[in-house]
Amino acid sequence: MAFDGIVTMAVAHELADKLIFGKIEKVYQPESDELIFNIHTKQGNVKLYASANSSSARIHLIKENIASPPAPPSFCMLLRKHLQGARITSVVQKDCERIIEICVETLNELGFTVSKKLIFEIMGKHSNIILVDLTTGKIIDSIKRVSIDVNRVRQILPGLKYQYPPVQDKVPFRKLTDSWQESLPQRDSKTIQRTVGGISPAFAEEMSLHEDICAFVTQVISGVENNTIVPRVYSDEKGAPKEFHITNLYEYETACQKQEFESLSQCLEFFYSNKKSSNRAHQKSLDLIRAVTALLDKLHLKEQRLMEDLLKAENSEDLRLCGELLTANMHLIKPGDEKVTVTNYYDGSQVTIKLDPRFTPSKNAQQYFKKYGKSKTAIKEKQHQLEANSEEITYLDSVLSYLENSENVDEIDALRKELEETGYIRKRKVPGGFKEKKYKAEPYKYTLPNGMTVLVGRNNKENDILTLKTASPKDTWFHTKDIPGSHVILQNGSVEPDAETIYAAASIAAYHSKARSSENVPVDYVDVKHIKKPNGAKPGMVIFTGNGTVWVNPKLPE
Repeated sequence: MAFDGIVTMAVAHELADKLIFGKIEKVYQPESDELIFNIHTKQGNVKLYASANSSSARIHLIKENIASPPAPPSFCMLLRKHLQGARITSVVQKDCERIIEICVETLNELGFTVSKKLIFEIMGKHSNIILVDLTTGKIIDSIKRVSIDVNRVRQILPGLKYQYPPVQDKVPFRKLTDSWQESLPQRDSKTIQRTVGGISPAFAEEMSLHEDICAFVTQVISGVENNTIVPRVYSDEKGAPKEFHITNLYEYETACQKQEFESLSQCLEFFYSNKKSSNRAHQKSLDLIRAVTALLDKLHLKEQRLMEDLLKAENSEDLRLCGELLTANMHLIKPGDEKVTVTNYYDGSQVTIKLDPRFTPSKNAQQYFKKYGKSKTAIKEKQHQLEANSEEITYLDSVLSYLENSENVDEIDALRKELEETGYIRKRKVPGGFKEKKYKAEPYKYTLPNGMTVLVGRNNKENDILTLKTASPKDTWFHTKDIPGSHVILQNGSVEPDAETIYAAASIAAYHSKARSSENVPVDYVDVKHIKKPNGAKPGMVIFTGNGTVWVNPKLPE
């Protein structure tokens, strides 16, 4: 991705225009590597977002409202102590590096003005956000502490003097000269990137296409300084963002769709919000997906072993036969015998039966009958365990489907809470004095062409609320047949839905299921009054009778 020194320069210039003399009113930390600053400026209140995430580090203004945890982390509390009420005095880029420094002035406990600096290092896996005291040059704290065990060259720890990252042996893009251009051995993108600092591979490729490279770079820098740049995002045919920059990227012009934005912050917010690999909901769901997948693997292994045990138990008739034959032929057995061959009076064949020489013939027969009795009991027990195991697999399959289709962080948090309540993952501790937010059902809502409303559960807990509490008995319930998915309620009331309406609602149910990318998906539908929830059933698990089934392609109403 192209968050290089060129883009960093443009971001710093944009933030300087917007934030200088602004007042930091509040600091939030939604995730361990994310910060949000509420800043009051002359133009009104704005939100500054910064991330030190290794795959999507960035800093820009946002409009999205991001939920914060009930208990702020320690670094967030420290920033509130040092920065709340502070005035922003400058926003600059460090040379041509991917580093932005925001200097602030605030009052200390004694009422004296003190200066501090927030340093945003946007450097992939080494990204960090550091608060530094300008008077002493020492680190107050950072969002990621780097000890000597992690980096022997440069530590980021409270109390240490702040040092900038080591400078690469490259020419900064601001200092390119004609002599540099003439000395280039080759004008390809790799050679340019090896010799020029602060540029991405995409921008290096664009530089290689210009006859006068220095003039092109100078033009880009002037565009930033004169506010004439047009940020753009290049997306593939499916609408997934591929690259962004403040200038045209010829290699993407023909193969991708281009979307231009009024500001760089809008461009960055769109790119990172829509790019799957850096999408906040996707990132937050990864650990849950791994946990649920691991649980499913264990359950499938348990199912396999139970099936093997059940197969052994079902082949236990031989044990009963051995017991009967020993009882009928005790006179043939001598003390100390390890086996005996007798005639099977059912079919006249000869059967050799193993014996335990420690026991009497009668005791050996009893042992075979005892093993037979255990096997018969095991059949019932294993079948019961298989049913319970199958219910767990069905439930976790549905949770996994929701995680893979989740679109925002609130949905992920609701699914985490559901897994905590059902005991599949450990419950997170909330520090004393802070209460967890009460769960509020917010199902997806769609309006069909005929005006009827369709509600869709976002998780299993919401499915129960939707089907058992929200829906009326005469509403129609939809769910993909034998496929994990959401409960879908067509609020038709007393009106009998026609075929077109049923197919439209069924298409929504297919879309909100594990079969979203399939075709010809079977969907069951039935009146809500025929839905029952068995006692002790897991969230979202119901039974029904008298249903119909239609086959549809997953689709949302236009």
